Amino acid sequence: MKILSGEQIRAADQHTIKSQEIRSDELMERAGLATFQWLHQQLNSSPVVFHIFCGIGNNGGDGLVIARHLLEHGYKIKVYIVNYSDKRSADFLINLDRLKDRKVWPEVLSNDGKLPEIPMEDMVLDAIFGTGLNRTPDAWVTKLISHINASKAFVISIDIASGLFLDKVFENEKSVIKANYVLTFQFPKLIFFLPQTGLYCENSVVLDIGLDKDFVSSLDNTYDFIQKQDIGELYRFRKKFSHKGTYGHALIVGGSYGKIGAVALSAKACLKSGSGLVTTFVPQCGYGSM
Repeated sequence: MKILSGEQIRAADQHTIKSQEIRSDELMERAGLATFQWLHQQLNSSPVVFHIFCGIGNNGGDGLVIARHLLEHGYKIKVYIVNYSDKRSADFLINLDRLKDRKVWPEVLSNDGKLPEIPMEDMVLDAIFGTGLNRTPDAWVTKLISHINASKAFVISIDIASGLFLDKVFENEKSVIKANYVLTFQFPKLIFFLPQTGLYCENSVVLDIGLDKDFVSSLDNTYDFIQKQDIGELYRFRKKFSHKGTYGHALIVGGSYGKIGAVALSAKACLKSGSGLVTTFVPQCGYGSM
């Protein structure tokens, strides 16, 4: 599975909208519906209260779509708008109106208001910031994020844990949501696998939102996420009457005094991964260890 840059993801979104002749809010609806369906499958209408924190961009719009579907399926919701800017994305406003049409008026959080109470038995949906974040959140938003982290409620982030940058390391750890799960769209994100940032999104699920497959296949990428099904396609089953020469001969050259372990581990890994015969070329000092 490809791991793409933020620019490539945005290009895939735009190409999908154009090639499939849909509106951007329809693509947002797909993302929100896919997220709701995953949640509903896990919870099966359990009487849990959702605290849904929505920013005022497209990630917040995703959160509003999810809130609407949760409401329509009988879940209890509390929706908060994190008002960190006077600007709003068009698709956010469309979905805010759709939620208000269902008699839900979100609570607006700003820098001069108090923080909402979050019981630890409730669930938090984090849709404050998405993959477009490029600066550290304001101090009051950092305070809100710290408040959510301290609540000990189960936190699910939408697409990415709020406060993380897609293509660089964060500047202030207090400004990052520590998610129990991240439900991300179409592609895993590189920051899920890096030691400094992966701690904030240890469990992730990739949801398919139907981005154009041909366009995605045409994109050049530096990183890939290898899954179990990928390994299965590479595996060569052992035939009944085959022998070690049937499955390749690997040569490993390396090692020096005190550094033979790397060669030994490499040789074992080579055999474990399927090589029929492994030869190591090491200095005389490593003969005994091998």
